[in-house]
Amino acid sequence: MDEELLNILCCPLTRQPLHLADRDALSEASAKIAGPLRAGLIREDGRMLYPISNGIPLLTPEEGIPL
Repeated sequence: MDEELLNILCCPLTRQPLHLADRDALSEASAKIAGPLRAGLIREDGRMLYPISNGIPLLTPEEGIPL
């Protein structure tokens, strides 16, 4: 993901910064939705993950996966 874009993205609920999710966070989120996630953005506090689908971050509250 483009670094400049990542620097301006934030959680739509709390406005916390987002970072690329690591493998552990993706595994945890995948288990909750019963499907594989290849990429995602995780909120700074680590409590919410937003999936990335086809290179597009899905940043709506409905798409967030609580961790």
